[in-house]
Amino acid sequence: MQIQYFEDLPLGPEVMKGIEELGFSNLFPIQAQAMIPLLEGKDVIGQAQTGTGKTAAFGIPMVERLNPKINGAQGLVLEPTRELAIQVAEHINRFSRYSMLKVLPVYGGEPIQRQISALERGVHIVVGTPGRIIDHLKRGTLNLASVKIVVLDEADRMLDMGFIDDIEYILSKVPINRQTSLFSATIDQSVMNVCHRYMKKPEKILVSKDEIALTQINQYYMVVNPKNKFEILRNILDENHVERAIIFCKTRRGTNVLANRLRARGYDAKPLHAGFTQAQRDFVSNSFRKGKLRLLVATDVAARGLDIQGITHIINYDIPLDALVYFHRIGRTARMGLEGTAITLVGYGEMTELNRIKTLTKTKIEELEGGIRMSYRESREIHRAICSDCGQECEVPFKPDPNRLVYCRDCWSKRRRSRY
Repeated sequence: MQIQYFEDLPLGPEVMKGIEELGFSNLFPIQAQAMIPLLEGKDVIGQAQTGTGKTAAFGIPMVERLNPKINGAQGLVLEPTRELAIQVAEHINRFSRYSMLKVLPVYGGEPIQRQISALERGVHIVVGTPGRIIDHLKRGTLNLASVKIVVLDEADRMLDMGFIDDIEYILSKVPINRQTSLFSATIDQSVMNVCHRYMKKPEKILVSKDEIALTQINQYYMVVNPKNKFEILRNILDENHVERAIIFCKTRRGTNVLANRLRARGYDAKPLHAGFTQAQRDFVSNSFRKGKLRLLVATDVAARGLDIQGITHIINYDIPLDALVYFHRIGRTARMGLEGTAITLVGYGEMTELNRIKTLTKTKIEELEGGIRMSYRESREIHRAICSDCGQECEVPFKPDPNRLVYCRDCWSKRRRSRY
C-alpha cells in the first residue's frame, strides 16, 4: 500500500520538525512514489511538472541522508536558471532548518566573491546553474569529491538550453558511487540518454497527469514488415481521415526522408528536428500550431515543449526505445478533453519494446489486425458529459474525467478559431 503521510516516512525528528512547521501532512503523488527509493539510496527518474511537490520529493531525502558533521559539499542540485536555483535552495533550507545543514545557491549574474566566501566557510548542499558551478570548479573554489547525492532538476529544460556538455563535465568531477536522481516535466530520448549513461538501475516514476492519464486516448499498435511501413502509414492517413498528426521518427535523417516521401505523394507534411536553426524550427512549429500544416514529422528532441491543441493522431512510425518516451509522445493528443488516437508501428523483433510500454500503463493498447482496416472507429463506446462552456449535454467518445474540462464540438471549434 502506498504511503500517504509524511509521518509514515522513516525520517529523523529534526527533519520531521521542519516539515511539521511548514504545515506539510499529506504527500503529493511524486513524493509518495519517489521518497522511499531515494531514502534507500536508489537512483530515480521522476516525471513531474513544476508545482507538483518534486522539490520536497528529492530535497527531504537529501537532507535526511547527509551528515552535518562533515564540512564539505555532499549534495549537488543542478537547475537550468538562477531563479530556480534560488527557489529550490530556499525550499531545501526550510526542510533542513533543524538539521544543521548549510545550503548555498550558486548562479551567475551576481559577484562571485560572495559565493566564494560562503563556500570557504563550509556548505553541505550546493544548488546551482551549470555555468557558475563550472566556474567555481575551474577556480578551485568548489570541490565535489565528497558529493554523495546529485539531482538533475528540470532536465528537459537544461538540455533545451544546451547544457549537456556542462552536465557531463560536472558529473565527471563527482564520485562514481554517488546517488543520482533526475526530474523532468517531459521524458524523451535525449533525457533517457543521460539516464542510461549516468544512472544505475533507476526506478522510473510517472506522475505527469497530461501524459500518463491516458484513458481518453485510443491506443493501438500494428505489427508490420519494415519494408511495408510507408504504405501502411499512407493507408492509416487515408482511411482514418487524419486531420492533424505528429509522426515520430528516431533520427533526423529518417525524419527528412519520411517527410520528403510523404510530400512526393501529395501529403502536406514537413520535418522538424534539432538540425534546424531556431528560426526554421519556429516557422514549422508555428505553421503546425496555426493549422497551416497537416502532418508534422518529428524527432523526440524537436517535439519537446510543443503544446498544441487539436492534434487528432500521434503515429509512432518508429517505436521509441524507452517506454517513458512513448507516454511523452502520445500525451500530445487528446488535449482539452477531446478524443485522440495513438498508433504505433511495431516491426518484427520490436515486441520487447512494446511489452515494456504495456507494463507501464493501465490503459489498453489494442492490436489492429486484418491489414490496415481501422474498424475501431465504428465500435467506440459513447459517453455523455456536460460542456464546460455552454453547459449543454454532449456525447464524447471517452469516459469523462471530473478533473478535466470537456467541450462539445461547437464550443471547441469556437475556442480554436479564437486562438488563431
